[in-house]
Amino acid sequence: MADAESVPVEGWDFSWLNGRATEERPSWRYSRLIAERMPHASAALDIQTGGGEVLAGVPWLPALTVATESWPPNIVRASQRLRPRGVAVIADDDEPRLPFGDDVFDLVISRHPVVTWWNEISRVLRPGGTYLSQQVGPRSVVELTEVFLGPQRPNSHRDPEVARREAEAAGLEVVDLRMESLRTVFHDVGAVIYFLRKVIWIVPGFTVDRYRAELKVLHDRIQAEGPFVAHATRFLIEARKPA
Repeated sequence: MADAESVPVEGWDFSWLNGRATEERPSWRYSRLIAERMPHASAALDIQTGGGEVLAGVPWLPALTVATESWPPNIVRASQRLRPRGVAVIADDDEPRLPFGDDVFDLVISRHPVVTWWNEISRVLRPGGTYLSQQVGPRSVVELTEVFLGPQRPNSHRDPEVARREAEAAGLEVVDLRMESLRTVFHDVGAVIYFLRKVIWIVPGFTVDRYRAELKVLHDRIQAEGPFVAHATRFLIEARKPA
């Protein structure tokens, strides 16, 4: 518990969980889809880049590639990763407006955005341009949320069909929309602590001190019954601005 509470959680590198937790990956392989599209783009934007991990893994980037991020520790990490490749990393508060003119980018990407500002994406896309995003789906890892917060009511938050309607309302054409449920396994309570510190919307306001009793119950359960299993939901959405 002490290790999991003290280890840094900047960026979206989850390697600290190796051997302690696993999560299935979506079948569409988001990084591969980006890598396939980048050579056809002349200007690309990565919104809410985190520590720049996804963009850094793309083999070829357009000469004009820009990333935005709001959290200062992530801005530092993203800059270290991406500036050597010629990517401009811009501090942005993740609220409208995006700090760009109209019709600038022919490819906009975003992995697990907190909020998708569809009107802004439509504005900065060139006619014929594409927005490609992997997003967190509804009730993701809800089994873990309920350990700490009790039963959760179903709602439309992060529903892919809501995303479709909002994209279309912003003038975009949705050309691909898929969702999958992915088995997520935690082998010890330290993995749970690290995960909740990093993915802060699963249990808002989580701290070890605040939830020490629940963590003890979960630890005992894992010891007695084996790994704790939850299910992450992810959806892929690709939307195009009419030419």
